[in-house]
Amino acid sequence: MPPVVVARWVMWVFVAVNVVVVEVLFFTEGSGKNGVLTVAKFFGVHAALLLFCQLLLISRLPWLDRRIGMDRLSVWHRWVGFTLLWTVLTHGTLVILGYSRLGDEPVTRTFVVFAGVPESLMGMLAAAVLVVIAATSMRGVRRRLRYETWHALHLLVYVVLGLAFVHQLIETTTFSSSGFAVAYWWVLWLFSFGSLVAGRFVLPLVRNARHGFRVAAVVPESDRVVSVYVTGRDLHKLRARAGQFFIWRFPGHNGWWPANPFSLSAAPDGRSLRLTAKAVGETSAGLRHVPVGGRAYLEGPYGAFTSLHRTRPGTVLIAGGVGITPVRALLEEHSGGNVIVLYRVRDEREAVLLDEVRRLVQARGGRLFLLTGRTADGVRPFDPERLYALVPDIADRDVFVCGPPAMTATVEAALRRLRVPGRQVHAEKFSLA
Repeated sequence: MPPVVVARWVMWVFVAVNVVVVEVLFFTEGSGKNGVLTVAKFFGVHAALLLFCQLLLISRLPWLDRRIGMDRLSVWHRWVGFTLLWTVLTHGTLVILGYSRLGDEPVTRTFVVFAGVPESLMGMLAAAVLVVIAATSMRGVRRRLRYETWHALHLLVYVVLGLAFVHQLIETTTFSSSGFAVAYWWVLWLFSFGSLVAGRFVLPLVRNARHGFRVAAVVPESDRVVSVYVTGRDLHKLRARAGQFFIWRFPGHNGWWPANPFSLSAAPDGRSLRLTAKAVGETSAGLRHVPVGGRAYLEGPYGAFTSLHRTRPGTVLIAGGVGITPVRALLEEHSGGNVIVLYRVRDEREAVLLDEVRRLVQARGGRLFLLTGRTADGVRPFDPERLYALVPDIADRDVFVCGPPAMTATVEAALRRLRVPGRQVHAEKFSLA
């Protein structure tokens, strides 16, 4: 069974078991002082479960990340996040309405009274902060924010976490209705919060202390492209794979705060790690000025865009623009000759690492197609007919795709029309937001 299928089954079983436990706890001890408050409690306990799921999805546990991939986990995190928002708002609204009816008081007066009660105020503040996070995560808003700004605002999730914990600790009755309920609640909190702390803080700190990453070289590849080589101790124990990415920081250059995800542009060899970036933002544009010998702080490796998920002997590697970086690393790792590379750029002068890719393809007896031209001028190399003409046996190959979102979506749509099984399609989308 493919690793991704195993991981998904583990996650679904985990969710299903906890949903059953929460339902049992609610229906045995969940009745409120009136019907509205009973429904409010129903939404409250499920909001707690959604919060636990959110913690696991953003914890960056290596076992899950290597099998499912941060891009897919981030998509799930996004949808669970908006579901959590509406569940929390519904819970809060029903609580106000229920107590307003119970005390025969106006809704506004009930709201003001609850705002003066510490445990209720914690829940209200958590909901308010959650609204801010959700608003800045909407696609229209997200596109207008720098990654660093969005990331800073998204850290407010830890504020929500603290406020929600205090609120549930003081307010909730369903999770304190029996000894089993208390034990279950604490185990779930400790497991979820422990996974978050381990994956987001402990593991990166341990890895950086162990490997002592340093900048070994900065090599301009062109006017707008630069490669940065990083070395360290015992890099063979890092377990990085071709196709994965790290979140990179260079504290001696631009401080601790600016960070960006960049794929490895060369297969890890146990001696160094290489990123290659195009100057499209302030952080990536400044990489050519990173001081050699300076410290590097790396989080990762992350991503499931690796040969671990290959299912067929033949492979097609499809890259668009700077998306060639993980594809080039996969090509270097590829041991067989049955490989085809499709490299899409508007102009050959924009083809990053083209000479390296050509040498690797030639050494492996593969084929390289450099697909140039502008889509606006009618050049559409990833239409199903054109793709089939380039690779007639594409349905019998694994297909790895990395490039701009629009290109990736076009390729995936074409592969569906060509009846390429979904388990053979692997895409890197860098969906950190």
